[in-house]
Amino acid sequence: MFLPSGSQDDIGRVVSSRNTVYEIFRNVATMRGYKEISTPVVEYANTFTNPYVGMKLQEMLKWFNGDGEIEVLRPDWTTAISRALRNHKGDQQKWAYQGSVFRREKPGIESRQVGIELIRTSSLLGESECLLMANHFLSRLKAKDFIIELGHTEIFEELSRSLVLSEEKAESLRLAMHDKRRDEVYRIVMENNSKEAAEELSELVHAYGPFEMINQYEKRWKDRPLLLNVIQHLKKLAHILKESGINDLLIDLGRVKNLPYYSGTMFRGYFKESGAICFSGGRYDHLYDQFQKNVSAVGLAFDVDILAEQLEFKDSPKKLLVIASDDSLAYAEKLRKQYGDYIVDVRYEQNSEAVYDKVIIIQKTSEDYEVIEQ
Repeated sequence: MFLPSGSQDDIGRVVSSRNTVYEIFRNVATMRGYKEISTPVVEYANTFTNPYVGMKLQEMLKWFNGDGEIEVLRPDWTTAISRALRNHKGDQQKWAYQGSVFRREKPGIESRQVGIELIRTSSLLGESECLLMANHFLSRLKAKDFIIELGHTEIFEELSRSLVLSEEKAESLRLAMHDKRRDEVYRIVMENNSKEAAEELSELVHAYGPFEMINQYEKRWKDRPLLLNVIQHLKKLAHILKESGINDLLIDLGRVKNLPYYSGTMFRGYFKESGAICFSGGRYDHLYDQFQKNVSAVGLAFDVDILAEQLEFKDSPKKLLVIASDDSLAYAEKLRKQYGDYIVDVRYEQNSEAVYDKVIIIQKTSEDYEVIEQ
C-alpha cells in the first residue's frame, strides 16, 4: 500500500553489512589504482536498447519525459560508463563504481552493485586484473569457498557461424545453450543442418567442469586455429591465476553471452555452498563501436546483496547508557571520551526494553557533576 511492488525498506544489520561491503571495496579499489566514477541514475532508454547493447525495454523501469522521450532508471553500469567515458582523453585505465541498477527481471527490482571497468588494456592484463582484484576483495571480506568460472563467447559463435538458421531459430538455439538443454540444441541444429554439427554443439553443452577438461579440447581443436587460440588464451589466464594462488577454477566452453556486447572471455564467481553468483563480467571490446570509438574494455560487477549475506559479524561493542538531563547534556558528551570502546546512548530515562552492559547517571551538584554507576 505504501511502497510499489518490489520495493522495500531495510534496517539494522542488512544495511550495516552492505555498507561494510562498500567500504572494503572502495579501499581495495583505491589501493589497486582505480579512480571512482559515477553516472546518473536516470538515463535515456536508447542508451541501453540500441543494437550494440541489446537490452529489453520491457525489463526496465521507464516513463516518458516532457519531450516525449523514454527515460529509464539505470539498468546497467557497464553501458552507462561507456557512455560517460566515450570522449575521455586521459591516461586513466582503471575505474571503480558503486550504486544500484534497476530491472524488472530481478527480484526486488533494485540490485546494489560495486564493480570495475578497465579500458585500453591488453587482454591478459585486463582480464587477470579483474579476477585478481576479485580475489583480493573477496579475501578482504573473508568470503569463504568461492570458485571462478571461465568461458569465451567465440566458441559458440564460431561453431554456430555456418549454421542455416532463421533469426528466431538462432535465438532459440542461444537460449537452449544458455539453459543447458542438450536435446533442444540437437533438435534445432538438426532441422536444417548436418548431424555432425548437431552432435558437436549439443556435446558442447556438457563441456563444463574442472578446468583440466580444457586439455581435451585443446587436442580436439588443434587443427582449428581460431578455437585453438581461444583455448590457449584461457589456459594462459588460468596459469596467471594459479600462479597467484587461485586454484578453484571451472571451465564452461558452452557458455553463451547474455548481452550482445560481450566479445571474448567471460567469467563468474560462485559460492560453493549456496551456488550464488557473487560476481560476473567479461570482455566487451565492441561496446564502444556505437560511439565510433575503438576501445578495448573488460570489467566485472559484484552483487553487494549476495556479499553482504556472507559477512561474519564480530561481537558488537558493549553498550553504555548515560542518563542525563537538560543541564548535563554537554557533560554527558564529554564522558564519551572515557568510554571509547562502548556504544554510548544518552537519554533522560532508561527504556525498560533496551539492554545495556552498563548504566550511569549524571547528577548535578552545587559545584560540579557526579557520576553514579548503577
